[in-house]
Amino acid sequence: MDHQKILILDFGGQYNQLIARRVREQQVYCEVKPYDLPLEEIRRFDPIGIIFTGGPNSVYAAGSPHPDPGVFALGLPILGICYGCQLLAQELGGLVTAAQADSAREYGKTLTFFDPSCKLFRGLPEQSVTWMSHGDYLAKVPEGFSLCARSEACPTVGICDESRGFYGVQFHPEVNHTQYGSQMLRNFLYAVCGAAGGWTMAGYKQEAIENVRARVGGGKVLLALSGGVDSSVAAALLAEAVGSQLTCVFVDHGLMRKNEGDEVEAAFAPWDIHFVRVNAQDRFLGRLAGVTEPEQKRHIIGEEFIRVFEAEAKKIGQVDFLVQGTIYPDVIESGKGDAAVIKSHHNVGGLPEHVDFKEIIEPLRMLFKDEVRALGRELGLPEYLVSRQPFPGPGLGIRIIGEVTEEKLALLREADAIFRQEVARAGFPMDQYFAALTNMRSVGVMGDGRSYDYAVALRGVLTSDFMTADWARIPYELLDRVSSRIVNEVRGVNRVLYDITSKPPATVEFE
Repeated sequence: MDHQKILILDFGGQYNQLIARRVREQQVYCEVKPYDLPLEEIRRFDPIGIIFTGGPNSVYAAGSPHPDPGVFALGLPILGICYGCQLLAQELGGLVTAAQADSAREYGKTLTFFDPSCKLFRGLPEQSVTWMSHGDYLAKVPEGFSLCARSEACPTVGICDESRGFYGVQFHPEVNHTQYGSQMLRNFLYAVCGAAGGWTMAGYKQEAIENVRARVGGGKVLLALSGGVDSSVAAALLAEAVGSQLTCVFVDHGLMRKNEGDEVEAAFAPWDIHFVRVNAQDRFLGRLAGVTEPEQKRHIIGEEFIRVFEAEAKKIGQVDFLVQGTIYPDVIESGKGDAAVIKSHHNVGGLPEHVDFKEIIEPLRMLFKDEVRALGRELGLPEYLVSRQPFPGPGLGIRIIGEVTEEKLALLREADAIFRQEVARAGFPMDQYFAALTNMRSVGVMGDGRSYDYAVALRGVLTSDFMTADWARIPYELLDRVSSRIVNEVRGVNRVLYDITSKPPATVEFE
């Protein structure tokens, strides 16, 4: 890559991927790397600036994460956010302590005052609301640094050494709750780091196509096509890159939504690609019989996907490459290094140790969901495919709590179809919505008789990147119609619940 890059060193905070999103929104490419990235690799990455993320630790605690100290001598601008700010101060001669008074601990929306002469805050109001989340206190500012932001409770909200391009803020500019956070990040990128911008999906498309051609050469390629946004965009990219060397395999694992297998096949029928549909319902359900633990289900589904692809590859002949539509949030949530495993994605953490392919290609691996959609538009995909709601690779297998059976699948398909029909009819906008089958059965009264049936949970969220999400405020009238139809039309359900939990602390999916 010959474009300018920002390096984000990850210290384990909950908002870290949002920083990457905000940087890319400013048309500057960035990547998130572990905090202990060796100095030589940092040099090889060749960034124009570095951002230290937040994190849950205290910089003065034993075992707290610290970068290679040589990073401060690279001559690169550095922005430290929350833990990153405290780390910057501690490493350069300042002092960070636990807040001695409750008033010095700041959480949530906080009125903050800025020095507009500082490059980080240039052109912004002298006071606005920021989002704080820190219990430690910057008791001593390092030599050469000055104060550039404060709150009523904390005089050291922002510090800077403009001669070296070092900046630290105790608040989180990457979250929407910080009123001018995006502009602050833009100031760091353009006014401090000297970014020129210009990183676009059009450029990424050409770069990705060239990379695929270089890796594949004359080899044959098998693509795992689900019909979702990610795999569809990957298919379009590979079709443009290697054409007739590509075979797209759609595995119908029996965990699809109502009529979805037929719809996927029909959607790709007009494409000039080799499309293969494999009906493997019995195979997947057999492996899932008796399994209730979510991670085990994901791993089983991930392994079976690979085994089906290997079998199809043998039918085609020698296939060297397997392509997956893995995207950045999949990688992040599956955990890497010191990162926490939120849930294993079937195409990342769910892969078996051995795969019978020369290489796995993931051309979307560094893209967020909205970036994947933008790439799809660059590739000329129809809007109904690009805008399609995400559907997880494990399908309804992770929307059924507990064991997956044919009976439960049939029940959930009907409930989910009713929910989707009514939402579409009402035209209520949501980024993702679905029904899930809980493992709870409860007493009800139906037709003057006692019932003891399942509870279905409805889920609807609003999000731009699926790294965070807010629960959708669906009108009561719409929920009432959905609930009435499900209870009356789906045999085996006598209760409907609505999930009003955002992400975090929940995830979008149930398992």
